[in-house]
Amino acid sequence: MTIDVGVVVLAYGDEPWLTECVEAVLDSKDVEVDLVVVDNGCTPEHLAPLLGRDDLRVLAPGRNTGFAGGCNLGVGRTSGDVVVLVNSDCLVAPDTLSRIADEGARPDVGPVMASVRFADRPDVLNSAGNPVHVLGTCWAGDIEEREYRTEPFDVPSASGACLAIRRSLWDRLGGFDDSYFAYLEDTELSLRCWRLGLSARCVPTALALHHYEFSRNPTKMYLLERNRLLLVATLWSGRMLALLAPFLLGLEVALLLLASAQGWGREKVAGWRWMATHLRHVRRRRRLLQAERRVDDRTWTAVLTPALAPHVVGSTAAARPVNLVVGLYWRQVRRFL
Repeated sequence: MTIDVGVVVLAYGDEPWLTECVEAVLDSKDVEVDLVVVDNGCTPEHLAPLLGRDDLRVLAPGRNTGFAGGCNLGVGRTSGDVVVLVNSDCLVAPDTLSRIADEGARPDVGPVMASVRFADRPDVLNSAGNPVHVLGTCWAGDIEEREYRTEPFDVPSASGACLAIRRSLWDRLGGFDDSYFAYLEDTELSLRCWRLGLSARCVPTALALHHYEFSRNPTKMYLLERNRLLLVATLWSGRMLALLAPFLLGLEVALLLLASAQGWGREKVAGWRWMATHLRHVRRRRRLLQAERRVDDRTWTAVLTPALAPHVVGSTAAARPVNLVVGLYWRQVRRFL
C-alpha cells in the first residue's frame, strides 16, 4: 500500500548536497511524495537547480525561520497522511521513507527516525536515537557504533535529521515551538509523545546517509543551552523540578564556569536573559504541555537517563563520579514522582 507523505527539506547557507538530497527523496519507493523545500537563506547557486521544477515547491519566507519555524511553514504547505522531515545534507535510501512512514502510521507510535549513518562510512552510526538526561542535556546516541539491529526499537528522542510522524499527531501537537529556532525541538516533540503514551522509535533498516560535520560555536552553544532550559522549564513537572533543583542549579554554575573558560560565557548568560524576558511564553507553553500529559511522571521519565556519555563530559574519568552521584540520587527520588 502506497502512503502519501508530505516531505519538508530546509535550505540555509551553502547547501552542496541539496540537489542530491531532493533527488533521493523524489526517487523514494512505495510512497507518494509531496515535497516542499523551505529557503531559509540558501545560496542562490545551490537553490537555482530546484527553481521552476514541477515535482517540488520552493517556499521562500524571506528570512531565516530556523529549523523549527521552517519545518512548521513547510509542513503547512504539504499534503499527505504522514509528515517527513529530511535534513538537506541527508541522502535517503529508496525505501527509507516508506519504512519510517509505515512505522509512524501505527496508532501507538509517535515520531519515527531513520538510522542516521555517516555518509562517508555508511556502516557507522551518526545517531540511532538521542539519549535525554534528567537535567535536559541530549546527545547523539550510539555515535561511532555499528548497527546490528534489524527490527524497530524505542528511543528516548527521535532525531529530526530524518523523521516521520502522522500528520494528525503533528497537528494535535501543533508542530514545533518556533521559539526553539534550532536544536532540541525534536527532543521536545519526542518527550511530549512519551508523555501521551506514544513511543519514539528508530527503524534501523531505513538508512539516511548524513554528510555530518561537527561544529561548536558560540551561537550553537547559546541555542543548545537556552533550549535545554526551555525544555526543562516547560516539560518537567513542578515535583520533578523541586527534586532535581540541587543538580539543576549546580549544573548552571558548572556550565557558566565552563562557558567562560571556552569563550561563550556571554552566550550562556544570554540564555538566562532570554528565559527571563520571555516568561510569558514560557508560562504559556508550560501550561499547555503540563495539561496535555496523559502518563504519570514515574512512567514517562523511565526514558530519561541519569548517566552522561563520556564524550559529553569530556572523558570517562570525569563522567564516572558525576554519573555515580546523579544516578544514586535519581534512583532514590523517582520514588516520589
